[in-house]
Amino acid sequence: MTEIDESKTLRPTKGERKEKFRNLSDIEIKRVYTPEDIKDFNYAMDLGNPGKYPFTRGAYSNMYRGRLWTMRQFAGFGTADQTNQRYKFLLEHGQTGLSVAFSLHTIYGIQADDNKALGEVGKEGVSIDTLKDMETLFNGIDLSKISTSMTINAPASILLAMYIVTAEKQGHAPDQLRGTIQNDILKEYIAQKSWIFPPEPSMRLIVDTIEYCAKYVPQWYTISISGYHIREAGSTAVQELAFTLADGFAYVEAAMERGLDVDDFAPRLSFFFNSHNNFFEEICKYRAARRIWAKRMKNKYGAKNPESMRLRFHTQTAGVSLTAQEPENNIVRVTLQGLAAVLGGTQSLHTNSFDEALCLPTEKAVKIALRTQQIIAHESGAADTVDPLAGSYYVEWLTNEMEAEAEAYFDKIEELGGVIPAIKANFFQKEIANSSYKYQQEIERNERIIVGVNDVQIREPCSTPLLKIDEKVAEEQINNLQNLKESRNNGLLKESLINLKQAAEGSENLMPFIIEAVRNYASVGEIINTLKEIFGIYQEDSIF
Repeated sequence: MTEIDESKTLRPTKGERKEKFRNLSDIEIKRVYTPEDIKDFNYAMDLGNPGKYPFTRGAYSNMYRGRLWTMRQFAGFGTADQTNQRYKFLLEHGQTGLSVAFSLHTIYGIQADDNKALGEVGKEGVSIDTLKDMETLFNGIDLSKISTSMTINAPASILLAMYIVTAEKQGHAPDQLRGTIQNDILKEYIAQKSWIFPPEPSMRLIVDTIEYCAKYVPQWYTISISGYHIREAGSTAVQELAFTLADGFAYVEAAMERGLDVDDFAPRLSFFFNSHNNFFEEICKYRAARRIWAKRMKNKYGAKNPESMRLRFHTQTAGVSLTAQEPENNIVRVTLQGLAAVLGGTQSLHTNSFDEALCLPTEKAVKIALRTQQIIAHESGAADTVDPLAGSYYVEWLTNEMEAEAEAYFDKIEELGGVIPAIKANFFQKEIANSSYKYQQEIERNERIIVGVNDVQIREPCSTPLLKIDEKVAEEQINNLQNLKESRNNGLLKESLINLKQAAEGSENLMPFIIEAVRNYASVGEIINTLKEIFGIYQEDSIF
């Protein structure tokens, strides 16, 4: 074999566009990669075969040759009836899973008729106050035949209870249900900021859902540990990788402290990652995530079941990367991001609509987004072989580099005492804020080019049709809520809320009490207010 003369071949050449090339995690990228960059590469230990430990090459041996990823478009706006119609539209056009976006007042556990909900009802997601709304949301949709993901966190146990009872009313047992509840409160304190209770009682509720579903809803993924919102807040890909997995480890430790066996619950933990613009960086992030999770679950937490080590994840393309300028350019961005997610081995995918920097997606835009996934699946060839980029000197080097940088973050978090102490010390928040500020400075100095924004700009009026939510939505939701309160059995409701409060004062699993309150048509706000009396609310210390 001819030896490579690195002094001649690999040194920088004249006329390069930039002095240094760096990805979005600020990792310097060399001009060319060779076997020397992965000289300690061990196929069995670093890669293994797809579907086998350490799962670097994919969660399953056949991947998309056996079954394509779930095409799951995030959707929710206005009333439950309006969103129900959008779900049926998406299913008719080939979507294979549902994904619920909730109204901001639902996310914060506030009733639609609360003054704090003014101006927000149904504007950014579907308005859900009671079991009646959940029944309407899935009217005509067989919950035993569809997988549903619900993006909800602080009130996650309540919305899960509503879903379980809705399915029961359709005639389906809980063990028939498939789907995911996001239920990831740690990333709320870190990035998205839609918490209600302090971390400790919030973690209790999460472990309650893990324990309950392990017994009664065994096909349900009890947490979707989310890096998506960490990335949308401004983190780098490495920070998204590290902080997300650190949260995952914290949930594992909390469940084990409850006395649960790791192999009884870990197979029903899932992840939710962002797919941003740097194509290879995103692919390597997913590969590194699988390997880190597998090694930690086996070596630190003693998992014996390969299912506990197998990281499965949903991906959404990067909302923060979408531009209001020349919105059609977003179709190209989303295509590349979606392809990166597929090449990285995602289990389900949401592709953003091109108009989302301007409004909630129109039917035309959401259909283009869904068609993007279908074209990748059926026309690109990307789904024909498993992990096609494996063995690339660059890809394997970058996967290793991202794993090493994530491990360095794990050490810092451990030095701070773990995830919750690090949250209270504002460690994650500062890291993300600094990265976000640096990225924006680079755009403003034209060190990073965003096409149509700081380069090749065209000044033209926006011609994209906008979806607007009628203000009458809030009025309708409030009227429905008030009518329900008058027609329900308020005696049974009061009794169920008293029982919930007493259970919260003790150490019982709260899910059966929440389900009972839901059956009596308690609102999300009423259940949350009951728990606030025991748990209190969380106040974050300002870091600025």
